Amino acid sequence: MHNATTLMYNFTSQTSTDNSENGICSKNDMFKYPLYSTVFSIVFVIGLITNVVAIYIFTCSLKLRNETTTYMMNLVVSDLLFVCTLPLRVFYFINRSWPFGATLCKVSVSLFYTNMYGSILFLTCISVDRFLAIVHPFRSRMLRTKRNAKIVCTAVWVLVLSGSLPTGFLLQTTSNENKGNATFCFENFSSNQWKSHLSKVVIFIETVGFIIPLLLNVCCSIMVLQTLRCPQTISRGGKINKTKVLRMIIVHLLIFCFCFIPFNVNLVFYALVRTKTLKGCFVESVVRTIYPIALCIAVSNCCFDPIVYYFTSETIQNSMKRKSQANHTYDVKFSEALQSESSSNLQCSLMTLKAKVFHTESSV
Repeated sequence: MHNATTLMYNFTSQTSTDNSENGICSKNDMFKYPLYSTVFSIVFVIGLITNVVAIYIFTCSLKLRNETTTYMMNLVVSDLLFVCTLPLRVFYFINRSWPFGATLCKVSVSLFYTNMYGSILFLTCISVDRFLAIVHPFRSRMLRTKRNAKIVCTAVWVLVLSGSLPTGFLLQTTSNENKGNATFCFENFSSNQWKSHLSKVVIFIETVGFIIPLLLNVCCSIMVLQTLRCPQTISRGGKINKTKVLRMIIVHLLIFCFCFIPFNVNLVFYALVRTKTLKGCFVESVVRTIYPIALCIAVSNCCFDPIVYYFTSETIQNSMKRKSQANHTYDVKFSEALQSESSSNLQCSLMTLKAKVFHTESSV
């Protein structure tokens, strides 16, 4: 994913005009600044509260520790890292100048990329884990372990950080003397960079970071739903269990599609516009107008991820309750059997003692 995500925030780096074969295209995307500052402020408040609550529940309230909670904990960390940088972005989009230095700008950009594709990959891990647990519950026992989940999470972090950190630190802050020496962050890539390098990166980022995870999420969800339709599949949970699992899958898939499809689809069209593969002022205007809206929707995943935690954790806890109830029933029956066996043994011992006494008396 090296340098793959360099193109996200840098869409906004364009000047008010640009040359094309059809003439000069005027660009009026200044609405993005109040939009970003408003949406990012809301996402910061909601995302910080919900993810702090989620991490408290995982560490203090949720007694079960398994591979699913491992994926969710890593997703919480990814969201919190990004949420903590949002106040800096809000300040920048309000003042349209970056006073915090080049290093913090690069770190902030890197964490944005980390959250975007980290969220996609961790949500995909949760979906695949659920598929294995429901469709192949016995054959996947050796795979679905906390140790393997930690290995997968480590691989995800290595993959995401190996792309996001170099990408963020390649970004350069620039100053504009025409705007009072305002320092820009997130807005620095030229058309030449798009043509020579970034356009090729789009293919990789869309394949590895979006299309493959999307296909995995959709395919796993479909196969789980088909499995749930079989009455003999999850007989122990009954209709209530199936209903909750179904609701969990639908919520997970809707959040994934809602947050990430608009941005990644628009990303492809923007790359085509910047490389002049798609020409025309109308197309460019539409792409530039959609981009800020799609970006805000993608950022909102920090607020929606706790909903996935809730439904998934609820299903886990319910299954554990059923398991504990089954164990309790077994313990009761086992104790009753022990009592019955003890009573019968006691009766046998008394009869044996009585026989020995009478035998002793007769011999005397």
